[in-house]
Amino acid sequence: MNNNIDEKTVSGFGDEWERFDQSVLPTDENQRLFVKYFRVFPWESLPVGAQGFDMGCGSGRWARMVAPRVRLLHCIDPSSAIDVARRNLSTYANCLFYQAGVGDLVLPDSSMDFGYSLGVLHHIPNTQKGIDDCVRMLKPGAPLLLYLYYALDNQSGWYRMLWKTSDILRRLICRFPHKPRYVISQIIASIVYLPIARFAALLELCGMSARKVERLPLGSYRNLSFYTMRTDALDRFGTHLEQRFTKKEIKLMMENAGLDSIHFSDESPFWCAVGFKAE
Repeated sequence: MNNNIDEKTVSGFGDEWERFDQSVLPTDENQRLFVKYFRVFPWESLPVGAQGFDMGCGSGRWARMVAPRVRLLHCIDPSSAIDVARRNLSTYANCLFYQAGVGDLVLPDSSMDFGYSLGVLHHIPNTQKGIDDCVRMLKPGAPLLLYLYYALDNQSGWYRMLWKTSDILRRLICRFPHKPRYVISQIIASIVYLPIARFAALLELCGMSARKVERLPLGSYRNLSFYTMRTDALDRFGTHLEQRFTKKEIKLMMENAGLDSIHFSDESPFWCAVGFKAE
């Protein structure tokens, strides 16, 4: 039995990816997001005929970009989103699908040439164990790319206070059934995400540097579609279990899992990091 899973969170993500299967996400936007998350991934280090895993694949939006670059990609997700991924990736014969959690260890130890888990392992009870289990499946020297929610450790005090206020709302909204949770999140996307993100875009047009704009609340959404904002509003306010970690905590967990040569992206989204399984 896999104890490192939160059933309410899994159910919520299944609902999210069924509602937002990313099929209408503009291709150029998906590409831009992919570059942001994978900018530190060492593609050049992968062997010819590489196989790896997408842990918590969701709708398969990252797998769609990775699959053409590798021989075999194992897509793993415990929720009903695995069916969405299977549908979205139906044109890729090199994708295999598993409805399973990270603790189910569906792949043999030391068998994968790479792995990635983006925006997933902070939604399970024991994030350290989740990283450990991902590393177990890697061959020595293989890279693991992680994105874990940051604890706002590079932000100002007022920014952290604003986030704490939003988290009170999340803890309330996530208790609702799927439909009202969805409706409330879409209202938030309309009256909060959209105007603030577009105001950030205006600030950039008026001369504020892109780096400064990125650090503003919702500044990273300034050039993204309303569809992405709607998706992420449901993700943010509809998720039952969410943990956040500082950069130091993430580095320590990765080291404890047996990763070395750890490198962090210094741009948003925070924190994306890659490490290599010790030889």
